[in-house]
Amino acid sequence: MAVIAISQQIGSRGTEVGRLAAEQLGWRFKTGQEIIAEAAHRFGVSEDQLLVFDLRTPHFWERLKTESHRYLAYIRAVLLRELAQDSIVVAGRTLAHQIPPIRYALRVRVISPTAERVKTVAQEEKLAPAAAEKYVRDQDREEKARSQSLSGVDIDDPAVYDLLVNSSAQPMESIARILANAAREIDATAGASSRAALRDAAIGAEVHAALLAHPKIRDAHIVVTCREGMVRLNGPGLVAPWDGLVTEVARGIDGVTAVEVAAEEPPMPYRSA
Repeated sequence: MAVIAISQQIGSRGTEVGRLAAEQLGWRFKTGQEIIAEAAHRFGVSEDQLLVFDLRTPHFWERLKTESHRYLAYIRAVLLRELAQDSIVVAGRTLAHQIPPIRYALRVRVISPTAERVKTVAQEEKLAPAAAEKYVRDQDREEKARSQSLSGVDIDDPAVYDLLVNSSAQPMESIARILANAAREIDATAGASSRAALRDAAIGAEVHAALLAHPKIRDAHIVVTCREGMVRLNGPGLVAPWDGLVTEVARGIDGVTAVEVAAEEPPMPYRSA
């Protein structure tokens, strides 16, 4: 079965849309917060540390840029593993652009006019209208800056997604039905290669996260690719004994069928005249 990944503007009710779509499809549903909790448990860090990717901690991510790539890898590994199991809808602030452009996955951005989002936030957070408007605009700026800094992605670029949905334009049930029907169409037309590509992306993400979590490897710059379960690791200095160590870590991930290590030559030192 296909999968749906939803990113949402604050106050756009994307989580509600996702939950309704999952109910119509009879699929599993998970929120971004649940993905974060699972990643924290799996990789032995606190949820507070992973909330670097939650906009309820403004600018917190700026103080943790040295760790942010690691935390993002942890979350992405759990996210893609969940998606690779099929038949799931996930919804969060910035989940959709973490998914590679694969036919098997529907990447959705849920938006809504600012005035509508302000009303929703005022009601949910029990804020006065002026305070709610400031909160929404601040969060929009924060989300955009954070994604550009940590992922190099402009979340307002429609090309990042497969589908943009205005949640204020139609009833929630109707919008959820649109997503459910799109997912059914994808499931009926996507080939086995699309599913295999998602599975390989999940394996690669898990290997990458496992390498970053290892105390002896975590600072190494290693590029991970995966095709049909065969993992290729490329990076400077991957010679004995490091090649054996990274191979051992990679082989510990479910789905890995073989590991190839390619060591890059370190750059020649610059000699002053």
